[in-house]
Amino acid sequence: MAQDKGLSSLDKVMIAARAADSKKATDILIQDVRELVGITDFFVIVTAQNNRQISAVLDAIEEAEIKEAGVKPFSVEGAQEGFWALQDYGDFVVHVFQPEGRDYYRLEEIWNDAPTIPFVSENETASEEE
Repeated sequence: MAQDKGLSSLDKVMIAARAADSKKATDILIQDVRELVGITDFFVIVTAQNNRQISAVLDAIEEAEIKEAGVKPFSVEGAQEGFWALQDYGDFVVHVFQPEGRDYYRLEEIWNDAPTIPFVSENETASEEE
């Protein structure tokens, strides 16, 4: 069983973003919704190209959270459908979309009053250095 290591919500969010990035998820966006939503602190919104990549991203995030933060998601929704999947960790929620789903739902626009937290992709940094 996972033993919560007491990391801050933001630390756990960054673990999730790095794990998604490690599986080549794109357009990683972190929104601070603490002032707008009463049920969670942050949204992590990412794009994956297909069902297989969505599964890989979800697995990588869960594995990293268990290993580095000692937490597991309370629930996972939509993983079987592959269009949009969600992991709820309580203090943050991860949304993994295929491109069409992200364009359709546009969560970042719904919560556009939420400040964003900077995240620099390792993949973007590596491609810029080449």
